[in-house]
Order: sequence, then C-alpha cells, then structure tokens
Amino acid sequence: MGMVIDRCFHGLLFCMFLSFAFIEAIHEDTIVSSLPGFNGTFPSNQYAGYVTIDGDKNLFYYFVESERNPSEDPVVLWLNGGPGCSSFDGFVYEHGPFNFEPGQPNGSLPILHLNPYSWSTVSNIIYLDSPVGVGLSYSQNESNYNIGDYQTAEDTHSFLLQWFEEYSEFFSNPFYLSGESYAGVYVPTLASQVVAGIQAGVVPNLNFKGYMVGNGVTDPMYDGNALVPFVHGMGLISDDIYQNVVAACNGSYYNNNDPNCDASYQTVMNCFNGLNIYDILEPCYHGSDSVTSLPVSFKQLGATERPLPVRKRMFGRAWPYWAPAVEDGPVTLWPQLDSQSGVPCVSDEVATIWLNNPAVREAIHAQPVSVAGPWEICTTNSNFNYNHDAGSMIPYHVNLTNEGYRALIFSGDHDMCVPFTGSEAWTRSLGYAITDPWRSWLSVGQVAGYLQGYAHNLTFITVKGAGHTVAEYKPQQALAFFSRWLEGTSI
Repeated sequence: MGMVIDRCFHGLLFCMFLSFAFIEAIHEDTIVSSLPGFNGTFPSNQYAGYVTIDGDKNLFYYFVESERNPSEDPVVLWLNGGPGCSSFDGFVYEHGPFNFEPGQPNGSLPILHLNPYSWSTVSNIIYLDSPVGVGLSYSQNESNYNIGDYQTAEDTHSFLLQWFEEYSEFFSNPFYLSGESYAGVYVPTLASQVVAGIQAGVVPNLNFKGYMVGNGVTDPMYDGNALVPFVHGMGLISDDIYQNVVAACNGSYYNNNDPNCDASYQTVMNCFNGLNIYDILEPCYHGSDSVTSLPVSFKQLGATERPLPVRKRMFGRAWPYWAPAVEDGPVTLWPQLDSQSGVPCVSDEVATIWLNNPAVREAIHAQPVSVAGPWEICTTNSNFNYNHDAGSMIPYHVNLTNEGYRALIFSGDHDMCVPFTGSEAWTRSLGYAITDPWRSWLSVGQVAGYLQGYAHNLTFITVKGAGHTVAEYKPQQALAFFSRWLEGTSI
C-alpha cells in the first residue's frame, strides 16, 4: 500500500486507477465480474461470497459499492424478514442494482437492466442472507438451523466484524442497519449487539450511526391492535362494524379472550376475504392453489412504478399471513402456513429461476444446490426452526435512541400485514417531544407520504400508496427518503 500512496503524488487519475486495482486484487476471490442475463457495464464494483463464523455457519452476502463515492458514502446492511426469508428479495424485487425482466419463454433466465432507483446510487449496500439456513446461507450441521432472535443478532454481529476486517477500506465509512417486516426484530436486536461491542471496545470498532426499519413487527400489543383502526380508516369495514368491535373489545383486540370480542373481531376479519393483505390496492390471485402450485401465467398482478414489474404480491419479506403479533416462543413459518391453508397472492418465479441457475451461482461465488440447497424466497427446510426470544422491541428502540443513534421508522400506508397505525402508535408512545409536527413530505414535487419527527433523532414516515415492501411499490420515493435520511437532510 505504501507504493500506492507514493505514486499518488504523480497524478490523481493514476492514483485512483492504482487504488481501485489494488482493492480489486485484495477481493479477487469475491468480485463479481459478470452476471448471466446482464450484458452491460456494472455502474460500480460488486462482490459476493461467504463469511464463515463459528466454524460451520456459512453466511452469504452480496455487496454493491456505491455508484457515487464508495470511499465516503455510508455502508448499509439490508435484511429481509420472514423470519427465514432471503435478502435477495430486496436485491431482486426492491432496491438492488438491477431490474429483472422475466425471461421468454417462461422458465428461461431473466434479463437484467440497470435500476435507476437502486439504493446503491447513494450508498454501499450489503445484502445478507440471515440467519444461517436462509437463502444461500447454509451449514453442514443442521442443529445450527434451530435459532432465535438473540443467536441471530450474535451471528450477524460476528459476520459484520469479520466482513469489515476483510473490507477494511470501508471501515471509516458511516455504517447503518436496515430491513423490513420481521427485520423489525432483526435490526434493533442487532443494533444493540453492535452498540454493546462498541462500548466494550470490540475490534473492529464499527462506525455505527443508526438504523431504519420498514413495516416492521415491533410489539405484540401495538401490532395486534393496529388492524382495526387501519381497516376502518381505509374504508374496509363499515362504521357499524367498527363501533361494534370497539365496544365488544373495549378498544383492545390483542389477546382479548372475551367471546363477544372474538365474534366481533371475526366479523372484521371476514371482510378481507380475497384482499391482498400486503397491499390492499393490488389484485390478488384467487384460488385454492398453494404457493408451490401457482400457474405459470401468474405474472402481472398489479401496477408498480418499477420500470419492469416482476410480481405483485408480498411473500418473502412478509410477517406471516394473519399473524400480526410478535409473540414469544416458536414462530409459525411458511411451510406450516402453506400446509395449513396456503398463502395467497404469491409468485417468486423470477428470483427462483435466476438464483438456482448453476451459471448464476458460479458468477456470484455461491455454493451449488448440492451443497447449499435450492434457493427459496423463504426457506421450507423442515429442519429450520425459529424462536422469538427477545420480547418487545420498544425497549431496544428506547435504549438505542437515548444513546444518540438515529432511527427512521417507515411504513407503506396500504400494507395490512403490518399496518402503519401500529408503527405510528408505538413511536408516539415513547413520549418523546415532537420536533417536526405531522406534515407531508415530497418527492418530484408531489406528496409522497407523511412524517412526524421526534427528539432523540427518531423519525416516523409513511409512504403514500406503498405496500409491505415500500421500495418495490414506490422505488423513486423510497430512494428519496433513503438518500435524504442518510445525508441528514430534511425528508
């Protein structure tokens, strides 16, 4: 490296070329030089591979350098939820560097185009398949697939420490955590691990600045009580039904064992048959077929602002169907849900075809199917078991924001799976002084949602017209709030 520094004095362009060449040489075994389906030039360097922790937990990541200024722009870790769902969900369908055009004929590899609204336009971003057993992450010891919130946070923290050791050129960049749905648990528990490591002097000492959570499960009471006010406000139940359920349940719907409450609440639930709960504005596949047997024609399920709409349903990053409360104990996972009643409104053909292609796996340095198993948007491995053991996330948020870390809580305002009404309620419940009273925020001169800012660097925003996965529905608006928040400017 000393020779690189010495030669820099002889010309800035030569210095930049030599530095990039040096960095690429360091990461030669993880650099992604080409991708099946993409014939253009990458707008920035991309890397992928495994970080192994605890001897036999192989965690897969895909790292995209910022297209703007990778040496100074923030590093952001992205986590999809489930639990048990792959962060390639975010990479393929939301804010990754590419838009995926379904291949023709059906079943052929998709065609990749550059995504103008990729979050890598303003940040370095790591997509991590976590915990082990999810996506392309694997272990030869399947006992590692019995996992919970605490272990997931510890493992991801270990991943980060090793990752920053390997990519030490990004060590001084501001670092943020982000995710959606069940990552409403992943992110604050991981953030607490990161902060504890910083305070204990763990090396490397991460330059952690804050975190963001989208449509994230948080607390049983607030999540469990969010549905009724949401559906009434959206006009999905009548005033009479609303008044009856409020009276029968005394305004408390979570774990209310009163038979009258249960009957009234079931009346509310009956109003949603046939709705896409992940975005109430979007169509839903109506039929008895389960996620494993949808027709191949199930492609265009609704409108999206993405240039190349791929799907219109939320599955991978979704908190399980009709299970809004993050309760202690074993979490009902997708295999159980699918076997019980099927999961409506689902299609993940594009990502599944691409990530199970041998040439794609070779290009991204992922193990073949024979080693890591088939890629699935959410694991159906019967050996994967997840236990929610971290309780409510509200104390985590209180501790983190009181420590001075920035927090952005964002919600697509048409998601019925984890409604914005719950996120709005729990952020307000912290009792922080309001520093930015409720107002609209704009993107390209139009109202893109609403915002309320609080003391201790806590901000809550809604994204107008978005569903459970905000960046899939509103990519331009998502990039707008993401970039402004990272820059510390007003949203």
